[in-house]
Amino acid sequence: MTLRDLPIGKTATILSVGGEGALRQHFLDMGLIPKGEVTMVKYAPMGDPMELRIHSYELTLRLADAEKIEIENIRDAKAVPPAPAPDAEALPHPGLGEGGRFHQKETENPLPDGTILTFALAGNQNCGKTTLFNQLTGSNQHVGNFPGVTVDRKDGVIRGYKETLVTDLPGIYSMSPYSSEELVTRDFLLRDHPKGIINIVDATNIERNLYLTMQLMELDIPMVLALNMMDEVRENGGSVMINKMEEMLGIPVIPISAAKNEGIDELISHAVHVAKYQECPMKMDLCDVNDDGGAVHRCLHAIMHLIEDHAKRADIPLRFAASKLAEGDSLILESLHLDQNEKETLDHILCQMEKERGLDRAAAIAHMRFDFIEKVCDASVIRPKESKEHLRSVQIDRILTGKYTAIPCFIGIMGLVFYLTFGVIGAALSSLLDLGISALSDFVQSCLISWNVSDVIQSLVMDGLFNGVGSVLSFLPVIVTLFFFLSMLEDSGYMARVAFVMDKLLRKIGLSGRSIVPMLVGFGCTVPGVMASRTLPSERDRKMTILLTPFMSCSAKLPIYAFFAAAFFPHQSALVMALLYFGGIIMGILMALIFGQTLFRGEAVPFVMELPNYRMPGAKNVGHLLWDKAKDFLQRAFTVIFMATLVIWFLQTFDMHLNIVTDSKDSILACAAGVIAPIFAPMGFGDWRISTALITGFMAKESVVSTLSVLFGNTSTLISTISPLAAASLLVFCLLYTPCVAAIASIRRELGGRWAFAVVLMQCTIAWIAAFAVHLIGSLI
Repeated sequence: MTLRDLPIGKTATILSVGGEGALRQHFLDMGLIPKGEVTMVKYAPMGDPMELRIHSYELTLRLADAEKIEIENIRDAKAVPPAPAPDAEALPHPGLGEGGRFHQKETENPLPDGTILTFALAGNQNCGKTTLFNQLTGSNQHVGNFPGVTVDRKDGVIRGYKETLVTDLPGIYSMSPYSSEELVTRDFLLRDHPKGIINIVDATNIERNLYLTMQLMELDIPMVLALNMMDEVRENGGSVMINKMEEMLGIPVIPISAAKNEGIDELISHAVHVAKYQECPMKMDLCDVNDDGGAVHRCLHAIMHLIEDHAKRADIPLRFAASKLAEGDSLILESLHLDQNEKETLDHILCQMEKERGLDRAAAIAHMRFDFIEKVCDASVIRPKESKEHLRSVQIDRILTGKYTAIPCFIGIMGLVFYLTFGVIGAALSSLLDLGISALSDFVQSCLISWNVSDVIQSLVMDGLFNGVGSVLSFLPVIVTLFFFLSMLEDSGYMARVAFVMDKLLRKIGLSGRSIVPMLVGFGCTVPGVMASRTLPSERDRKMTILLTPFMSCSAKLPIYAFFAAAFFPHQSALVMALLYFGGIIMGILMALIFGQTLFRGEAVPFVMELPNYRMPGAKNVGHLLWDKAKDFLQRAFTVIFMATLVIWFLQTFDMHLNIVTDSKDSILACAAGVIAPIFAPMGFGDWRISTALITGFMAKESVVSTLSVLFGNTSTLISTISPLAAASLLVFCLLYTPCVAAIASIRRELGGRWAFAVVLMQCTIAWIAAFAVHLIGSLI
């Protein structure tokens, strides 16, 4: 019997895990190991994927992948009662400098003064890593890229410690090379050699999180363990015997609550100390000689003896290299450069272990890790009753992922987000800002007139600066409001549910449910939407998602939609905005179907994802995000858009002989734009001024409105120039034509120059055809 056949509410024991390669290793790393217990929770509203509970957390799995896992001993699921307290005396946790294994004065060997203490902040997804990073660094952080790849790299200086640098690594579940994030984390730890590791662990899901901890300990880098969310553990009747856990793991363990800023100072003190004095984890044998006849123990030690000299030359920690070879990690095998005899010896060692252990090599290593984790937890963790957070999540999921309520809820939530953004909060704040800009504009204009400033300077300030940049700035509240709601949905855990609900639907167009997250982020901005695709483990899915994300209307197009809707369709503006957004989605679906039958044939990547508990997003995290987005918008407004506006103003004000023109149709701009204007004539907007605005939109979409404001002067002139039908065609063209330079640059970083050029060409072609079709159909009606 396979896992696919397990009824809802039943528990079974895993007999074997099928599949092959990196995917099977990912199953094992996520806790789907032989002899492990798994409980069937429910199916997605469309019947696929399924939600499972294993090792105290929820996991999603497609039915096709569940068929590869054989089960036995099916029984009713029972609530697990809180475990009795371990037989240990409760002792206060020693602070910094109070003695103990990790702060022995006589063995200290400090790094030279002035050495920058570099830290890697590592942990699972949804464990509070971003919150901790913000607590550690405050505003002392900057964003870059890891060298040679396109995964974001966040660095920051610990507050109060100038000679430190923390790197926030991507959230991962193991050090196996399944996704680009796992490869980036592994390469950083092995090649950059940080002076210390801060490993953050979700204390409410400690078994799942310690799996990564065990692999980090094998790197022999000074390390501290931050037990996050301990406040939730205490509130639910649980506890952790910190001293006992330290003794069993051989590293400092510090209980914290990143959200409440509890324990952060102690964590920093321990982290700085172990890095400064290079106090590495104690040598712990994670595979007991008495476990399962000692087969895994003998295997790993034999491999370590075999590869000791190779690991030293490759600068890879010996224990880490041995366990990865036992798993079948081909990248580590290549790095060690074993000769043929050594490879054959390695294979003999592993075959013997498989024979003695009764499990294949990858399953045996995963089982060894979870066995050790179970011992640690049995000895040091007082398991709480079912948490309030989990009970709350189950109740919420009955509605948000219910069979008949999930899709309506998703449509309702996204509709509410867009309504509040464009019709209530964002629009109201935008109107207030617009009034302020108008008042300032009138004041400046009166000052310029009273000071008898030349007409050219007046034109530059009023037409170039206020009409151009000012018209774009008024949309800042709308953009920030949209990002606020999207970040709330993502940080609360709802985005993961959306992926779970939409997986089967997206699979029909050749994508995984996880692709929904980058595309939803694309509604805020195409750049982070493209970057969010890095979490997709499949290269095929990643490329398809990147190519489809620009079809989602980013917030930078909002000024264009709002401007034309208010000017040409004032009584149907909300309907026009909704049609544009849904039009982009429909076009994306059509292109996905075409891609799936041409460029990207094959099946979408298997859908294996954790469903975290719902949590209230941290105000500081949301604040950081909104400030970053507002700052980015303002920087573009006063750099790219400002420069584009000045260039447009100059070209529109002067003729080929640099004389001031009385009519803009005699300007340099009119001559240049007149060359391409005939291309747009079949769609009804062949005016050179509109052609110019579309060109500047390639630099930044917000520039379209600012350019039109400069060239037409006022809305009434624009209305008299083109018809409502032409305006509708123009809106469709703006919806679909090439994204801005920043988005193209991000696509180029992800996929290369050829793909970026192909996106520009493809989207301009699609936009022209769609706009022409709208104009043609509208003319016939």
